[in-house]
Amino acid sequence: MRFSVQFFLLLTCLYVTLAQGSYEDCCLKYIRGVKKVAKRMVTSYRRQETDGGCNIPAIVFTMKRGRLFCADPREKWVNELMLKVESKKSKKVRISTSTGSID
Repeated sequence: MRFSVQFFLLLTCLYVTLAQGSYEDCCLKYIRGVKKVAKRMVTSYRRQETDGGCNIPAIVFTMKRGRLFCADPREKWVNELMLKVESKKSKKVRISTSTGSID
């Protein structure tokens, strides 16, 4: 009986530890808006899906100095910012291929 209680406690501790670790890279809430200056600092983004430990769908934007912010993918400004980031990337690729350098 004592062994089964200890085993149960051990499993519970492992479960809690793993559950906490899975939320490390997940957005838990959205920001409502971003100033124009901050929008110009965005360099990339990634999509967060609602699988595993992530509870909400989100777009995770990365700024020049590595700061991250999470936004609601249903918002109009979010989709516009995603398009701007994509157009910046495509311009950079076109410039680097025309000069012969590879980034």
